[in-house]
Order: sequence, then structure tokens, then C-alpha cells
Amino acid sequence: MLFLGTQFISAQKPKSAKAPKNAQAPKKINIEHSDFLDVDQVLVPDGILLTGNVKVNHDGVVLTCNKAYYFQKENYLKAFGNVQLVQGDTLFLNSKYAEYSGNIKKAFATGDAVMTSPDATLQTDTINFDRNIQQVFYNTKGTIVNKDNTLVSKSGRYYVAEKKFQFLTEVIITNPKYVIKSNHLDYYSNSGHTYLFGPSTITSKANYIYTEKGFYDTKKNLAHFLRRSYIKYDDRLIEGDSLYYNRNIEFASATRNVKITDSINRGLVKGHYAEIYKLKDSMFVTKRAVAINLVENDSVYIHGKKLMVTGKEGERILRAFNNVRFYKTDMSGKCDSIHSNSKTALTKLIGHPILWNGESQITGDIMHLIGDNKTRKLDSLKVLNNTFIISKDTLGTGYNQVKGLNLFGKFREGKLHDVDVIKNTEVIYFMRNDANELIGINKNVSSKINMILENNAVDNITFFNRVDGDIYPEADLPENARKLRGFVWRGDERIKSKDDIFSEEDNELNDKLIKEGKDEEEKGKNVPLKVRKETLNYDKKKPAAKTEAKPKEK
Repeated sequence: MLFLGTQFISAQKPKSAKAPKNAQAPKKINIEHSDFLDVDQVLVPDGILLTGNVKVNHDGVVLTCNKAYYFQKENYLKAFGNVQLVQGDTLFLNSKYAEYSGNIKKAFATGDAVMTSPDATLQTDTINFDRNIQQVFYNTKGTIVNKDNTLVSKSGRYYVAEKKFQFLTEVIITNPKYVIKSNHLDYYSNSGHTYLFGPSTITSKANYIYTEKGFYDTKKNLAHFLRRSYIKYDDRLIEGDSLYYNRNIEFASATRNVKITDSINRGLVKGHYAEIYKLKDSMFVTKRAVAINLVENDSVYIHGKKLMVTGKEGERILRAFNNVRFYKTDMSGKCDSIHSNSKTALTKLIGHPILWNGESQITGDIMHLIGDNKTRKLDSLKVLNNTFIISKDTLGTGYNQVKGLNLFGKFREGKLHDVDVIKNTEVIYFMRNDANELIGINKNVSSKINMILENNAVDNITFFNRVDGDIYPEADLPENARKLRGFVWRGDERIKSKDDIFSEEDNELNDKLIKEGKDEEEKGKNVPLKVRKETLNYDKKKPAAKTEAKPKEK
């Protein structure tokens, strides 16, 4: 459909085409004014030479110039010097030279060609205008200026009625706030709406955006991106099947297969819906949400129905809500919610916390995990009120139990190593020799207990102050005396892998949304992005509000 230069209208006098039967004869070019009119068969064979303030009219188009050759038989015009072709108030085409055919209603302009519409100006070397389909096209480097936006491309097409530019080769939009690059871009000059197809980038001081199918409102700075899209900040990468972005407030939301990567701390948050408020250093993730953080060369997985990350680098706070579960290679747990502060390196397990460390089950009213900010390693564990530790006897059917008011533990190389349980402590412990033979069952009370753990198993236990109890032969201690008051074994709830942090409902939702994403991507592979109603109806006036007629006075 594209024509190049003089290939569009031959410099030779065009041959008359036979008009089809019942076809309406083309209107003749009408000469409205010329200072001088000459017939010169040498200079203009079979034509008329028009000189000075030339003005012609053809079917609603007015052309003015300094000089023109008019071939009346062929209904064809060549124009020279200060050429301007005007179509109503929708299009102005200026150049040094132009040709126009009244029979086929096509124009060709070259030499500092400039096309002006109400919303944009195009500058290029050569412009072609097909009035039949109301399209302007060019194959030479063109520059379009539209208020705050400057567009440059190697070729393009302008749809007059839709006020749409279409670019298919190396197009760049430069805005004071960002630069858009693409090989296929549709730009509506009236609304500033931009549709991106194929690999495209948007670069600004704030971030870098990549998409292969997207919409950008350059006036309102609102965007919607699909298909392999991401937004990259200095410290964060946001990915998802569908991304919404508001540059004015630096807000982004992501839907389905969402992944947010902390490029500084090597942390990762995943889910199927997220909202990111960059200026507030705030992030909200839901729908099978999980935060993955690196601690001592091991990954910690935290899952809750809702995850929130707030605060700037070094002061970030992670909150997880509703049926929270977490997993680390040698530690896992559950609680109602989690509050983790990177500045204080304090993680609070809030609401019915339970922790599994190795084979031990630890419960209490309040549970804190404390890290070392310098080494970024786990340092200590604090359990306050109603501390209860339970582990199965390795060879028997009984349970080792430690009960007290508070627990204070220290970690070594990521494993709980030194544990103190203080105040009103009680113990039931199955004692075995080096041959793993049961020596007896130690049952006593004391004011404090210290345990040394090796590889998450008790290696040594020491009792302090007011120790009262004994070691009983197994036959002498009845079953009902082998469990401390408040004993509840919850081994069936233990989280043994990163997959266990999710419920069946979470996994069903995940499978459903992943399938929906794959299906949508497959359907939309070769389907162009649908033009929005607000783009098509941008210039349409809103209907006037109806007013109720006043009743006539009697």
C-alpha cells in the first residue's frame, strides 16, 4: 500500500484509465486564481502554466502555491514553491513541491514536507496522501511533535479520521519524563493514547519498563501492560501477566503470576495480586502470597493470605496475616500473623505460635526470633509465657517434655544450640545410654533448665535450684503420669517442606490462575491489542444533561 516518491504519481503525464460502467466521473480541478496564465507547449506540453498566487480547488481540497503546471485533460497538477494543500480544518500539507491527481484523488509532496493536523505536526522529506482512504504515509525519517511528545520513526502512516499514527519501524517517543522505543506503535494524537506491540521499552529516571503488548496514556501517565511485561526500579523488579501503572503517584498493581524481586537483598515475593506504592515504600500481595528471603545461605518461605512490605531499604517491615506458615530447612512454624523488622532484626510470631526446630515442637504465648544485623544470621529465640517443648522419644512411644514460664535460646550456625527454660520448670525425659537402651524416665521440677542441642537433638540437660524429682524405671511410671499438664502433640501439623506452607485451597487457586494465564496468552498471541472505547470516543461530546420540563402555570 505504500508508494515511494515519484512512484506515487509519475512525472510523465498519466494515462487515462477507463472508468467502470455506472461509475461517477471524477470532478475536475478548478482554478480559482492565478496572477498569470500561459500556454507554453515547449515548457508545458498540453498543459497550462499558472504563475503567482496560484489557488486551485478540488472536491473540498484547496491547493495554493507560487507556480503550477495544470494538465486539464488528465485532471492533474504539478505545484512549485510554498505549496500548501488544505483539507477542511483537519489537515494541512506544506512542501516545496507537490503533485496532485484529481482522477484518483492522491497527492504527493516533497522538499521539507510538513503535515499539520489539529493535534500534531509531521516533518519528513516525502509525504503521500490518499484522500480515498484518508491516510497519509511516508517512508523517510519523520518527526511528529504533539504537545509534550516528540515521535521519530523511519516510516509511518497517519489515519486522518481516527487521528492515529501507526509506526512499524524504529519509533521513539520522547517525553520530558520518559522515552518509549518500539518497532510497532499506534499513537492517537488527540488523546495521546499509545498502543505498543512487540518488544517495547519505556525508560525514565524512576524506572525501566518492558512489554510486548501494552497501552500508555501519555496525557494522564496511566498504563496497562500485558504479556511478558515488567517494571524495574533500582531496588525492585515487578513482573506479572497484567500490570497497571500510574506514573503520577508511582503506583503499580500486578495480576496473576506476580513476582517482585528485591535486587539488593535478594528477596522475592510471589502471589497472584499485588499493589506497589513506590513513593511510600509499601507493597501488598495476596492470592497464594509467599515471601522468600535468604538467611545464612538458606531460603525462608513465609506464607499468609496477605503480605505487606513497608519501609525503605534497611528499615523494611514484613507483615503476614491470617493463618501464617513459614519454612526453613531445619525450622518451620505457624501463627496467626508475623511482624518482621529488618532494622531491629526482630521477627514476632503473633497469635498461637508454634515452632518446629528439628524434631522438637515449641509453643508459648509470645515468640520472637532475633537476628544479628551485622552477620544477617539468626541469633536467638525468645518464648514468653507457657513455654512447652515436646519431642518424640527416638526409639520408644513416649515424649520428651520441658515446660516452664519463659525460654531463651541461642543459635549456632543457624541451628538452636543453647536453651534456657526458666521459672516453674517441669521435665519428663526418656534417658538412654550410649547403646540407646532406656535407663529410666526422668521426671522432676526445678527453677531452671539448660539444654545443649547438637544437630537439633538434646545432647546434655542440666537442672538448677530446688530440683525435686527422680528417675523412674519405665515399669514404675504409669502412662497417665508420662505427660505434663497442657500436653498437646501436633506432629500432624508439622511443615516439612516449602510446599506444605500452602493449603489445598491455595493450591487449587494457584492451578486455576496459572491455567487461565496460559489460556489467555495462547489466545492472545496473534491478536492485536483491542482499542479502548475512551480512545475511539475521545473527541465525542458528552450528551447534554436532560432537564425536566416545568409544569405550566394554570
